[in-house]
Amino acid sequence: MRHDNLPTLEVCASPALLHLYNVPASIVVIIDVLRATSTIASALYNGAARVIPVDSVEACIRTGLETGGLTAGERDGKVVEGLQHGNSPLEYPRSFIEGKTLVLTTTNGTRLLHKSAGARQIITGSFPNLSAVCDYLTAQQLPVILGCAAWKDRINLEDLLFAGAVAERLAPHFHVHCDTALAAGQLYRLFRDDLFSAVRKAVHYERLAAFGLEEDVRYCLTPDIAPVLPLLQNGALKAAAR
Repeated sequence: MRHDNLPTLEVCASPALLHLYNVPASIVVIIDVLRATSTIASALYNGAARVIPVDSVEACIRTGLETGGLTAGERDGKVVEGLQHGNSPLEYPRSFIEGKTLVLTTTNGTRLLHKSAGARQIITGSFPNLSAVCDYLTAQQLPVILGCAAWKDRINLEDLLFAGAVAERLAPHFHVHCDTALAAGQLYRLFRDDLFSAVRKAVHYERLAAFGLEEDVRYCLTPDIAPVLPLLQNGALKAAAR
């Protein structure tokens, strides 16, 4: 197959490697499966007006006061003292979040999002909005960087699994000349029929399970239960028209 006219698709396995990629030319997909980008998809699918990602607890509190938004976030899997809510996608049903602004800070996902400033576009991806992400990227036909939030710059399993799922679906439409993308695709093919069993072996699962958050993990690994496309515009993530 000729690749002359196809845009590139690459996987960045850690924020520490982002400087090696051509961010300004690309759509960057922020991936933080457990749990930030799953929570963002859940909140927007359930009618949140916007999600404002911030990179510190102080900025979260300040932005919440300025916007009248709900403040939420975690550090190391735990709700941060001083914030109103946590980083669980199950905390934001339509009956609670519809029409509201959510201001969110997390250990890894919102940090990567801010590091990606200057990208051609920024969207967020997770299994709950897998098809929405793939459909959007296919339609845009621009270079793509699948950016894994990882865990404090260390590669993690669940983000690579999602990157592999996207790379697999988009392979016919993109030039995938990236060993990380190929490895992620192989990983996804190996575990696609039982993602939960794979992620149960992951270090981040152990952190969340210790807080009794297994139900969160199952939600975060369920494809297309929050089919929305979060697009960053003017510092806020909003559901793009589909």
